[in-house]
Amino acid sequence: MQQALLGRRLPTAPPQQRAARGAPPRPGRPQQQRQPQRLRAPLRTVAMFTGIVQGLARVADVGREPGLSRVRIELPAGRAVGIQIGASVAINGTCLTVTEIDGDTLAFDIMSETLRATNLGDLAAGRAVNYERSARVGDEIGGHNVSGHVHTKARISAIEETPNNRRVVFELPDESWMKYILPKGYVAVDGCSLTVGEVEGRTFSVYLIPETLRVTVFGVKGVGDSVNIEVEAQTQAIVDTVERVVGRYMAQRGL
Repeated sequence: MQQALLGRRLPTAPPQQRAARGAPPRPGRPQQQRQPQRLRAPLRTVAMFTGIVQGLARVADVGREPGLSRVRIELPAGRAVGIQIGASVAINGTCLTVTEIDGDTLAFDIMSETLRATNLGDLAAGRAVNYERSARVGDEIGGHNVSGHVHTKARISAIEETPNNRRVVFELPDESWMKYILPKGYVAVDGCSLTVGEVEGRTFSVYLIPETLRVTVFGVKGVGDSVNIEVEAQTQAIVDTVERVVGRYMAQRGL
């Protein structure tokens, strides 16, 4: 047995046990102090959408109250499974909070400012709307990151039909937003992530394939109808940063 142990390092007791037995701590090795446990603060989740509209929903009814509208929207059968009170759902690209659930019908409270700034103020019973439930961690981002915070509204100014697609032209009331809408860039229109075609003045165009027309409100909307516009966040950040830096550079040189 002793021969078997020759050349092998025998296990030693940790410093705490050595001290308890009256033995001094091993020289040259400071005793390790137990660190207090630090709890990680809970992560703050923010609703996000992908711009891939999940389908058409129907407005069941609209209740008007001072400074508020209570809207009930019926999703297709089974599409409300797992949703909870307080969840976020994008309706025509506008992030709304679920306040009631009745089967496949969801209720939302919409403030007067949201009614003014978006086309949700035009909702009426029976009207079709785009809907998208908020993305979950791990979901595929098939379009681009959409916040559900509408920047402005636009009007459909022209529609051109071709055998395989539809060209739709949108006109913005305020040209200041056009600096964020670039050819081949992204823009969310009624919550749908679309690639920009041509840009001219206060107008831009998109090209829609039959599948997009089938599952979104663009299949039923016509000239003169209102749409919600959310510009792409990274494009907005880059444009604003370049403007600010160039403006500061020019001012410093008196140009």
